[in-house]
Amino acid sequence: MAGARELEEGAEFTPRFDANGLIVCVTVEAATREILMVAYMNQLALDKTIETGVAHYWSRSRNALWRKGDTSGQVQRVISLSVDCDQDAIQLVVEAGGDGKACHTGRKSCFYRKLVTEGDARRLVFGA
Repeated sequence: MAGARELEEGAEFTPRFDANGLIVCVTVEAATREILMVAYMNQLALDKTIETGVAHYWSRSRNALWRKGDTSGQVQRVISLSVDCDQDAIQLVVEAGGDGKACHTGRKSCFYRKLVTEGDARRLVFGA
């Protein structure tokens, strides 16, 4: 395994998958830089994303490869792929197809609620 300096400063792409063979992926819309979603990739999903230029993820609930947009029409065309400093997270910058929404709830972004605290009470409110 590469040393920390080589991992953080080197030019070699060596994504670090977790014990389950997954790496977190943050997906951002190119035009607005809004975070659309956070998902996971395994090696196959990452390879397919790089090969095709279309976002592929690994569904933990279905235990299956998932090409974003196959059922929704919201295909995500990859503009760029970046890796964080220790190569254990991926960022995709995408152009979202279809209606541009990324969330299975029908919203543009999966991040549609924010935490509000009032004294000791905590609750989520819509319109993050």
